[in-house]
Amino acid sequence: MTLSRRQLIGTGGSLALTGALAAACGSNTGREDDGGGGAGKVTLHQWYHQYGEAGTEQAVRRYAGAYGPARVEVQWRPGSYDEQTAAALLTSSGPDIFEGSPTLDQIQGGQVADVTELVASVRDDFNPAVVRTYDEKLWGIPQVIDMQMLYYRKSLLRDAHVQPPTTLDELIDAAAELTTKEVKGLFLGNDGGAGVLGGTPLYAAGLRLVTESGEVGFDDPAAARTLAKFHRLHADKSLLLGAPTDWSDPSAFIQGLTAMQWSGLWALPAIKKALGDDFGVLPFPKDGAAGRPTVPVGAYSAVVSSRSRHLAEAKAYIKWLWVDRTEYQEDFALSYGFHIPARISLARKAAKLREGAAADAVSYATEHGYAQPLLWTPASQTAYQDALSRIIKDGANPDTEVKEVVRKAGSELQRVRKKR
Repeated sequence: MTLSRRQLIGTGGSLALTGALAAACGSNTGREDDGGGGAGKVTLHQWYHQYGEAGTEQAVRRYAGAYGPARVEVQWRPGSYDEQTAAALLTSSGPDIFEGSPTLDQIQGGQVADVTELVASVRDDFNPAVVRTYDEKLWGIPQVIDMQMLYYRKSLLRDAHVQPPTTLDELIDAAAELTTKEVKGLFLGNDGGAGVLGGTPLYAAGLRLVTESGEVGFDDPAAARTLAKFHRLHADKSLLLGAPTDWSDPSAFIQGLTAMQWSGLWALPAIKKALGDDFGVLPFPKDGAAGRPTVPVGAYSAVVSSRSRHLAEAKAYIKWLWVDRTEYQEDFALSYGFHIPARISLARKAAKLREGAAADAVSYATEHGYAQPLLWTPASQTAYQDALSRIIKDGANPDTEVKEVVRKAGSELQRVRKKR
């Protein structure tokens, strides 16, 4: 896993741009003159971010080489991939196809192509949490799903006579019971959870970041009630803080520094190798009568640039790869790293996902998964994350903090609606 993919679900599906666009625009895109691609075929240029998983680059080049109707040149892009892509989309020399999570600005700016019709025959087979639409249209075909969940050490819970928590109150009580001089009860990241949790506690309370009608989805007393509970974890000293690695790395859990850790699906193989069957996984527990178990999910999609000189050919290629060739989709998800195929049918039949914690993860992603909505902007995310940090660490008044976030998020939603 690379940082960019972990950030994707660390913020619920949104990747903020850093403003380094000018430098990226001046970089060499590597795009060549098409010139028909030889033998009468057009040449399509496809970008991937640099995966840290051995064999992935060779696999995507193999898929591209197997496509007959066009020549597909794959570029493996190291560095600040999302910034590079955002800059390239503003020019005529960017990729025809790229993997990414299309932003609201890119969609409203006409930089990415509508691919709704490409998945029409199989749309119901995609995990609905990662089918993110705008104006009832789909702007990318989901490739694989990554998710976060709660890992717990079975033996430590058993020895402390603690049951796996199913509510937020039970999670807080369990963290306190499991905390000893040597082991902390829970690890939510070195900042106490403000960075990684995102909207997960709100969804667990039965709320959402943005409603289906485009309004703020947490202007409700339940939001302050739920978020206030996280300060208790900090005050009780149940949280592991200052670990050698952060939440995305399972080392703290494997080394016994914490009895429970919030981390990603990608951590499961390393945990399984180190601990055998001495662990289990859970969704984030519900809070309140209207609450529900929740897991954040994210997916990079195959996206077509609207500036492509070969728009029809680019669309045909991603349909071939991400709709028609299911064997490549399963191979990409599970042969090199550990991800869930975006197609529900593939996730259910994949041998590596049929048993144990992996099967539980698939079930959670299908039944309880949510992705950050497109209308939830980076400005809204920053306001919310800063407020959550103050609540967790400083014990700030949750009612006051939530009201201010509601005000800022409401202004952002008004702003983006005006662009429609």
